[in-house]
Amino acid sequence: MPRRMSLFLLVCIWTGTLYAQDLSGIQIHGFVTQGFLFSSHNNYLTMQSTSGSLQWTDGAASFSDPLTNNLRVGIQLHMYQLGELGGPNVQVDWASGDYKVNDYFGFRAGKVKTALGLFNDSQDVDAIFLWILLPQSVYPADNKSFLLAHLGGEVYGELPLGDRGGKLLYRGFAGESILDSNGGYVQQLAEDGLTFATPPQGKTYGGDLRWQAPLRGLTVGASAVVQALSGTASVGTLQIPSLLVTSPYAQFERGKFYVAGEYRRTPANAVLAIGPEVIPLPEDQRSWFVMGSYRITERFQAGSYYSHYVNKALDTALPANYSKDWVVSGRYDFNSYFYGKIEGHFLHGTGLGYYESTNPNGLRPNSNMLAAKIGFTF
Repeated sequence: MPRRMSLFLLVCIWTGTLYAQDLSGIQIHGFVTQGFLFSSHNNYLTMQSTSGSLQWTDGAASFSDPLTNNLRVGIQLHMYQLGELGGPNVQVDWASGDYKVNDYFGFRAGKVKTALGLFNDSQDVDAIFLWILLPQSVYPADNKSFLLAHLGGEVYGELPLGDRGGKLLYRGFAGESILDSNGGYVQQLAEDGLTFATPPQGKTYGGDLRWQAPLRGLTVGASAVVQALSGTASVGTLQIPSLLVTSPYAQFERGKFYVAGEYRRTPANAVLAIGPEVIPLPEDQRSWFVMGSYRITERFQAGSYYSHYVNKALDTALPANYSKDWVVSGRYDFNSYFYGKIEGHFLHGTGLGYYESTNPNGLRPNSNMLAAKIGFTF
């Protein structure tokens, strides 16, 4: 606890002297947050949340420089502690060069954010969201670092469709993804008996196409991503052949009102080999959410969402193969830099967010949870 709070206070003091400075053209932005979880029955996201836990500190700083009118370079450094996940090591969330030829075409290369659904490439910016936890069926907090970006390149642009047609925004990418060595997937594999000196990795490619409709505030789109992973541990291997993730979505924002929804399907045929034993891990994940919010005052916003996950490849009557989460949330902005959030979760099923290491006595099928967070952004 002292180390986490010291980190939080240190970053607040340091960033308080910077805000959003322009140092010879270099733009510096960042955030630091401190979260709290208290849950009934089950410990969540590797935290000792049934006793109330402050094991959730997150901070990042990004640096970008427009070298020319068309070329921009940037990097984001990130450190987090989420229960047993994360640690003191500084990670590179993304680092890329971006050359924009014109509005119709541009390209990026480096460690590039992955276009997938509504929020995947923005989920590292806590300050823009009402929610403490984005819908975990689609944006799992314990694997955010892996999902956020890939090593490779991306092309992007927009195509105007006239006054009555709106415009199309497109993104296409290819590269390689590497599991976060301190993230949730690697932790779960360790609980299955596989510890990797080098985290599993694999090729990925895909794209995103979204239509900004002539109806102001309406966006409709879809993403498709192909992903493969493989890795070798001291006692076995993990193999996930190329799988196709599809994710249609829509959102509408008008004045103080916001509503959105997304559906994601992830079929996979993973295989664990531990010594002579071969263990198939069939997956056919069907995930979706609907959310809505309203800005009651200039400083206060409230909303709710429902998040649904089920693994259709297994017995869907078992709590371990589904997760249903009803959420109510509120946010208050103290000023332009400090904000606070509070959120209630009513969880049914144990398919997401739970780990054997912090629930050695097993799991109850239902749990309620209170989450709170304070944040500073500059």
